[in-house]
Amino acid sequence: MPAPSTRDLIVKEADVLFYQSGFEATSFADIAAAVGISRGNFYHHFKTKDDILDAVIAHRMERTRAMLDSWQTENEGPRERILSFIHMLIANRSQIMNFGCPVGTLCSELAKLDHAAQVHATGIFGLFRDWLAVQIRALGAVDRAEVLALHLLAWSQGVAVLATAFKDEAFICNEVAGIEHWLASLPEGPRNSSN
Repeated sequence: MPAPSTRDLIVKEADVLFYQSGFEATSFADIAAAVGISRGNFYHHFKTKDDILDAVIAHRMERTRAMLDSWQTENEGPRERILSFIHMLIANRSQIMNFGCPVGTLCSELAKLDHAAQVHATGIFGLFRDWLAVQIRALGAVDRAEVLALHLLAWSQGVAVLATAFKDEAFICNEVAGIEHWLASLPEGPRNSSN
């Protein structure tokens, strides 16, 4: 695998800093220092912080699509696929308790700033919503798939916000168990191998 380009390294480090410190609080100098390049070299790749933000959002969209594709191929049925989504809360609990959900925190910050990129960032939630709706539809809840997908997305975001506030790992585990119970209560329709 080829070594990442300087541009890729800038995007990767900016992604981490935007998540941990926030978009507004992160400076060009912070990102350049994290990558280990001069500001001049930095400006060769990105002219504005908004350009970096667009690249970070595109990077997150790409990673989200890849993750959803892997869940689609690695899990036999829709219920197991949805469990992969739910279990992200457990797998990422340390980061969530420290910094929140990377998508939720970025969307909230950009909304407060009335930033034009907020709509683009919200597209990541759209990927999750649409993918969850496909899985829920495959379970047989055809008429309620979009509503239930948003409910599940909202539930997971609420867990992330409160986990950040209370720093309580047991809370995350209890809520995940509650979501699993809710998912088990959804009736499963006939399997469709194309889903």
